[in-house]
Order: sequence, then structure tokens, then C-alpha cells
Amino acid sequence: MNRSRRARHSLLAVAALAAGIAFGPAAAAGEEVTMYKDPNCGCCGKWAEHMRASGFVVKEVATSAMAGVKREAGVPQALGSCHTAKVGGYIVEGHVPAADVRRMLSERPAIVGLSAPGMPLGSPGMEGPYPAERYEVIAFDGEGGQTVFARH
Repeated sequence: MNRSRRARHSLLAVAALAAGIAFGPAAAAGEEVTMYKDPNCGCCGKWAEHMRASGFVVKEVATSAMAGVKREAGVPQALGSCHTAKVGGYIVEGHVPAADVRRMLSERPAIVGLSAPGMPLGSPGMEGPYPAERYEVIAFDGEGGQTVFARH
């Protein structure tokens, strides 16, 4: 192999490594999200679109048994929202921004998951003509512990 060919191969390897670091594991692997939602909820589909636009592969599952889904997932009642998703071994409750999900998947904290409690105006899937409100994304564990993961 001549010198310029080796240099080209080295450059391609470095570029591939940089892309994996820059875009994180979710974008590099097309991380799959399974989202459970009430069949009558429109904002859940908008959140799924936000996640797809951010590089995730989203499977939508319509169910009228959302209370059971949340209970099985370990979502504290106070942190509930309209949809519950599973991604990379974690739970994502409600309108959590894709950047926060990506950060969680990258950092791999010892938590059950993240929640954007309620349905905060201006959060992904809840955009509209009304003013956006400030909200927090809460990390929760299986022992009842909760911490602020992000503020928006």
C-alpha cells in the first residue's frame, strides 16, 4: 500500500471515530425508542417526530392501559406525563428533549429514567402559539430518589 493510500485510510478512520464521538451512541447506532401512548393523544406523536429528527428510531405503541405501563416501568405517580418510552434500558416519561435522552445514554447514570412531569408548554411536542414555560427534567431511581437532570 503506498503512502498516500495509507494516509487516506488513516484519515477515514479518524473521521469515523470523530463522528461517533460527536454524535454519541444514539445517533451512531440509531438507538431504538419504544413509546407507549394513549391512542387519542396527539402531542405524543409530535414528541416521536422530535426524537426521529434527532436520530432515534421510534416505535409507537398505542394502548389504553397507560396506568399499567407506567406502574410496570417504575414511574413515580408525581412524575407522570402522557407517554412512557423505553430506550437503552432506561425509561423516558413525557416530553423530555432528545438532547437530555442522548446525554443520559452517554453518561449511563444509575437511574431508572428521566421525566418531564406534566406536559410543559414549549417542550418537544408541546410547542404552540402560547409562551413556553420553564420546566425541569427529573432523574429518578427505583428507591424514590429524584434529582434535577436538566432545566429548560
